[in-house]
Amino acid sequence: MKIHYSPLFLLFFIGFLGFSQEKSTGPVIEDYGPVFKIENPDFKTDTSQEFKVVFDVMDSPDSHTEINKKLETAARFLNLHAQSGIPVEQLKAALIVHNVASKDITTDEAYQKRFGMPNPNSGLIQALLDAGVEVIYCGQSSMARNFPKEDLIPGVKIALSAMTANIQLQNQGYRPIKL
Repeated sequence: MKIHYSPLFLLFFIGFLGFSQEKSTGPVIEDYGPVFKIENPDFKTDTSQEFKVVFDVMDSPDSHTEINKKLETAARFLNLHAQSGIPVEQLKAALIVHNVASKDITTDEAYQKRFGMPNPNSGLIQALLDAGVEVIYCGQSSMARNFPKEDLIPGVKIALSAMTANIQLQNQGYRPIKL
């Protein structure tokens, strides 16, 4: 007797899809930062707390066409906490960008001049700025990598250094997450 496993596998796979969950974006950043909904976690989230985080982003994909997932972490942070019932006014996020990630916060025009295409991160950065995320660029990287203020997406701030911005934000109660 010959057993055919293909129909069994297909049935199992379709059944598994019913249990798998899709990621979703929003409500803070609609087009970026997809997250899974976690039902009834054992470690409960205190929705009365203020969540203040600073993401230190220094790396970037080798490809000039890829979005920088490390920058997108800020969108995931906002979306997952808002989806979990934390009021948006209790969510504070900042990005400190330096090193090779410098290119990811430039205007489409500046990116086009250097890499021959629009910046794949410009929509993400604009959405983060619109959501109140502070995007801070290391002044030392600006000089060393030749990305002057006029090449940056409007709203990006230049600091003396990434180190300086990190210290100041930590002194204001922001918790650092290095990516």
